Amino acid sequence: MRDGSDDGDGSGSGSRSGGRGGSRSSGRRISRARFLTAAAAAGVAGTTGGLLLTGNGPGSAEATEATGTGTRSGTGTGTADKAAAEAEGNAAARTAAKRRGGLTYRGVCYEVIGGETPHTGWSAARMRADLRAIDKDLHASSVSVFGDGVERLRDTANEAAERGLHVWLQPRLSDRPQREILDHLAETGRQAERLRRQGAAVHLSVGCEFLLFVPGIVPGDNVLERIENLSKGNYDPERMMRRLNEFIAKAARTGRSVFHGKLTYGAAEEDPVDWRLFDLVSVNYYSSFPRRADHVRRLRTYRRWGKPVVVSEFGTCTYRGAPEQGGMGWDVVDYEKVPQQIKGNLVRSERTQARHLAGLLDVFESMDLYAALVYNFVSPDAPHWPEPRYDLDLASYALVKPRWRELTEPGRDWHWEPKQAFGAVARHYARARP
Repeated sequence: MRDGSDDGDGSGSGSRSGGRGGSRSSGRRISRARFLTAAAAAGVAGTTGGLLLTGNGPGSAEATEATGTGTRSGTGTGTADKAAAEAEGNAAARTAAKRRGGLTYRGVCYEVIGGETPHTGWSAARMRADLRAIDKDLHASSVSVFGDGVERLRDTANEAAERGLHVWLQPRLSDRPQREILDHLAETGRQAERLRRQGAAVHLSVGCEFLLFVPGIVPGDNVLERIENLSKGNYDPERMMRRLNEFIAKAARTGRSVFHGKLTYGAAEEDPVDWRLFDLVSVNYYSSFPRRADHVRRLRTYRRWGKPVVVSEFGTCTYRGAPEQGGMGWDVVDYEKVPQQIKGNLVRSERTQARHLAGLLDVFESMDLYAALVYNFVSPDAPHWPEPRYDLDLASYALVKPRWRELTEPGRDWHWEPKQAFGAVARHYARARP
């Protein structure tokens, strides 16, 4: 079946994943889950219009820069700690030995949330099938498991570790009291520590772009209200930065108290984080430049801390011109229409997405960055449809496209098919795997 694109339906194995069912309600506004995912991709810097560039907190350009790799605090010294550390070190060493420069970890982001319908929410069966595809077909060596619900996070991380994948575990509980968010982080960190002590290679990320997702930093009871207040200037910049830095520090302390492996935080570009609190510098990278050298120049700034640099997210949507829209590429859907529709006359282009990802991976490899993780594997609630105006997959960053039974009903047996980007990333990753 042709998909209405300028470059075909995509190539790949046509793998499917199984799962449970429900029904999709149509005609409503963008769901909370979908919006939170999109907001993360949009990035804090884009929301604040560059405000963070002027920050004077401990993570700003004026801050003292680290000159070495840094010493981690709170690392356990017991036998289990040493065994886990040795296992992780050996895994990294084996990866490094099999490459000549380049990335240490090559992976993809995998979201675990409830979804918009019972059909499209997380299920153990679909998760296992997806992780098998990530391992065997995408040839990834690493997976970033993010979302909410400690049990979902735990089970997905366990499955990934059993497959021999390196795991990044990142809780993203949003729009809850700060204490609850920190408690959720602590319990997730304990699960990560159990995995680490069992010998799995696992890193913990304490969260993602707190400015948007954590109440009490920017005025507003939820993400939508906070973004509105940011866009209208209804906030005190100095107070905002002080509260942001305070919460990042609390999250770092919470993570350290329960997890004794490598710690990081998923920051937006230009987010002034005090990276002395963490072992790895992580950035959600959605910049678009015409020249490779511009990417190198931008990413090089993150090395001033003297710590390994991680591209914790990167990607683009599936239409012509999407890379130039960066983290706002998703904002092309009219959620007021019934059923929801793509705005304008976008031209589907799997080739555009594939070329963008392949080009960025070449940049990251050339810079010997620590890790790069494609955002993301699948967006179940953004199905592909042959008629372009209903093709919500155009607004998706995912490597695979969901196929639903009906336009507004996924059906119990909905499945995904790989896009051209899946094939491009798989070929790149396969060359680096033994």
